[in-house]
Formats: sequence, structure tokens, C-alpha cells
Amino acid sequence: MSSDKSDPRDASLETDFTTPKTWFRDTSDGLGTSGMFLSGLIMVTKNRYLAWPSLLFGLSLMFNAHPLRSKEGGSGWSNLALCISALFASYIPVFVITNTVN
Repeated sequence: MSSDKSDPRDASLETDFTTPKTWFRDTSDGLGTSGMFLSGLIMVTKNRYLAWPSLLFGLSLMFNAHPLRSKEGGSGWSNLALCISALFASYIPVFVITNTVN
């Protein structure tokens, strides 16, 4: 082997893989927080029109999550599940409650 230190194939330049002592998260995700807030608001007010942006916020958080950057390894699935359940809770009265006239 050559003694050139710029050669990436040199076995003497190998180091062990270590994780960082502290995990760094560059910014808090505002869309995920907005999605959770809208989901709670939807479940209280049953506003069907707010359910769709909430679902988009949940999908955005899930697709843009960086699980290796967060200490807990969150991927956004719980936020997406909350947004889907808010969508379901807002539309279920349309299909269950019927208006019958005697």
C-alpha cells in the first residue's frame, strides 16, 4: 500500500462509527405543530373544511421528517394519525346522522 494520506483506500485512515453525544435538530417544525392544533380544533368544532389542510400538514411532517436528527426518532406517524382521525371525526356525522321527516 502507498503511504499517501490522501488515498481513501488506506486502511490506517479508518475510524470507528460513533453517534454524536447530543442530537441536533435545526428547527422546530411549524407545520407539524399547526397540524396538531388544527386537528384538535376540528375535533371540537367539527369543521370539515379545516380537516383537509390539517391532513396536508400531517403528510408534510411525515415526508419531511428527519428521524436521525431527532433524539426520540419520531417520524410523524402519530401526527398523521391524529390528522386522519380528525378528518374522520369531522365527516362521520354526514354519513351517520340522517334527516328523516315523519
